[in-house]
Amino acid sequence: MRSLFAIYARDIRRIATNPAAAVIILGLVALPSLYAWFNIEASWDPYSQTGGLAVAVVNDDKGTTLRGKPINIGKEIVSSLRDNRKIGWVFTDEKTAMSGVRHGDYYASILIPEDFSARLATVLAANPQQAEIDYYVNEKINAVAPKITSKGASGIVEEVSANFVKTANGIIFGIFNEVGSELEANLPTIEKVKAILFQVEAAFPQIRQAVDTAQSDLATLNGIVGKAQQQLPAVVQLAKEGQSLAGRAEEALKTSKTALAQMNPAIKQDLLYLQQTATAAQAVTGLLAAAEPDLDAVRQAAARTADRLDTAGQVAGRISALFGQLDRLAGGTGRFSSAVSKLNQVQTNFKQQALTLRAVADAAGRGQQPAKALVDRLNTLSGQAAGALGDLLGRYDSEIAPRVSAAVDKAAQTAAKAQAALGEAVSALPDVNKLLADAAKGTQIGGKELARIRQDLPVVERQIKDIASKIRSFEQTNNLREIIRLLRHDARKESEFFAAPVALKENRLYPIPNYGSAMSPFFTTLSLWVGALLLVSVLTVEVHEPGADYRSWQIYFGRYLTFGTLAVLQSVCVTLGDMYLLGTYVLEKGWFALFGMLLSAVFMLMVYTLVSVFGNVGKAMAIVLLVLQLAGAGGTFPVQVTPPFFQAIHPYLPFTYAISMMREAVGGILWDIVRRDLLYMAVYVAIALVVGLALKRPINRAAAGMVRKAQESGLIH
Repeated sequence: MRSLFAIYARDIRRIATNPAAAVIILGLVALPSLYAWFNIEASWDPYSQTGGLAVAVVNDDKGTTLRGKPINIGKEIVSSLRDNRKIGWVFTDEKTAMSGVRHGDYYASILIPEDFSARLATVLAANPQQAEIDYYVNEKINAVAPKITSKGASGIVEEVSANFVKTANGIIFGIFNEVGSELEANLPTIEKVKAILFQVEAAFPQIRQAVDTAQSDLATLNGIVGKAQQQLPAVVQLAKEGQSLAGRAEEALKTSKTALAQMNPAIKQDLLYLQQTATAAQAVTGLLAAAEPDLDAVRQAAARTADRLDTAGQVAGRISALFGQLDRLAGGTGRFSSAVSKLNQVQTNFKQQALTLRAVADAAGRGQQPAKALVDRLNTLSGQAAGALGDLLGRYDSEIAPRVSAAVDKAAQTAAKAQAALGEAVSALPDVNKLLADAAKGTQIGGKELARIRQDLPVVERQIKDIASKIRSFEQTNNLREIIRLLRHDARKESEFFAAPVALKENRLYPIPNYGSAMSPFFTTLSLWVGALLLVSVLTVEVHEPGADYRSWQIYFGRYLTFGTLAVLQSVCVTLGDMYLLGTYVLEKGWFALFGMLLSAVFMLMVYTLVSVFGNVGKAMAIVLLVLQLAGAGGTFPVQVTPPFFQAIHPYLPFTYAISMMREAVGGILWDIVRRDLLYMAVYVAIALVVGLALKRPINRAAAGMVRKAQESGLIH
């Protein structure tokens, strides 16, 4: 043991007494810091500097009109982009834009074609056409820039889509509102037409009786016929007005089918949002399942989840109300009753979950472990809500969405029947007018014409009864006042809701202010491994003392103490420089420095062991291990997006747990994660010690001859 520390003490003394060695050692201690600092500073906040990425914008849109209102979406896009500083938008012509993209002057270009607004305006046509924006990108310039510019282009498409849906829906619901207002204003007239028609129908027995008794009672017949003639012009006019109104209602309802077809994805998205929210409480119960749950984190998570459930309950209520209105529009057939019932159950379930979560938050706020009954109730309610919403989503495309379209079709068919019935009334009333005129003449010319009148009277009576029967059938299956109420909804509120039915409320659990701070765990860990490689590349792992007879394990531990000390100094320089020189965000500064020192000691032991046992081959092995860890440890991209090979080796790499430990210190420590990471570090230490103590001596002896041959070449030391 004395010899072991003698090696370490002699190394420190030689460093302190040899200026040249001291300068080299200081350089080795400082170099890893430069590696980390330059990389962290270079990636400090790249996404706030995207205004320097030049993207050309070409607007050829000629504009159009929508329901008489001029629109030019291309101009609106350009106007919006002029105020957008996230990308370096350059407004130019098509020739300059394409040349600039090819030669690298612009990273990408966006071309708005001349028929852009015209295609969007076809939303109200029978065959709507999808509008397109042409996007050209030069992927040779940079690997990341195309992803950023593509996000900017897709953002334009999303913004245009949302604004246009809002505008188009506003126009559609405005049409509904106008038709509903007209129908409501003329409802007394329509009711009067119906009443007169029923009066004429009811009067036919009297007319027949009058004709039969005309010869004996011409005065009575003349009074009845005269009264019918006075009412008939009003019947004709009112029937024509009713036919026109029914036609307009049918047209409006057909137009609404296009709008409701666009609503279907939004409704389905709302249901997906509700399904995600349904299981939100399980995240809180997951926190409670820990051996020593963080009650403050439980309280915050429970309160946030309760607010989210309140919002989701309102969304469920709105969708339920919409399905109820569609059911009434379809004649109250009950085809949406199952969906409405499930949504009402989900809304009630969310309220119960929110109340339970607030009880959990209250208990956690008092420092008390929430009762197991509350946790069990949360899991039960969450499972019930998820099951109900899963059933709705499973049936949505095949059952519910077709029923939405069928409801509008049913209302349109109803309006068509009303139009047809009133059309038949209009076409039949001239015959009635002629008959009544003949009846009036009959009172004057006597019995000669009565025979012909009696012959035509049954035909006219059948026509009137048929029209009255159709009107009664319409009233049995439909409620005109309910249709008017649906059409008269607030157009602005409806269009705003369907343009953005769901709002994203972001909650940052472990906020890190900039990209450089978020990357500091990776670059710091990487620099510590690089520092270990620098040390074994410059300093020797063997002890060359004339006359000294050290055992293999003494050399191994004695020289490691020197390497470990220098590695810890490297870590101190890197971590303190990260925090106090660069100003990276670290929540737990003390633990960040301590974790760095621990990782340096472990990395140094692993690299030192490889070189001590395998010599120069060990250096190559350490470099290969570094390369594998750069791609497989998940330091930059999530490991889930890497190829299968790297996902397979990810759990076995030291960087996986080293970066995880440093991230805990940066964002906020969860000690169960840190304990897991420390356990893996202990495993790597054990493996290194086993390899170093068991294999160093036999492998060194076996490789001695090869080393001498390599040194004789004059190329390898």
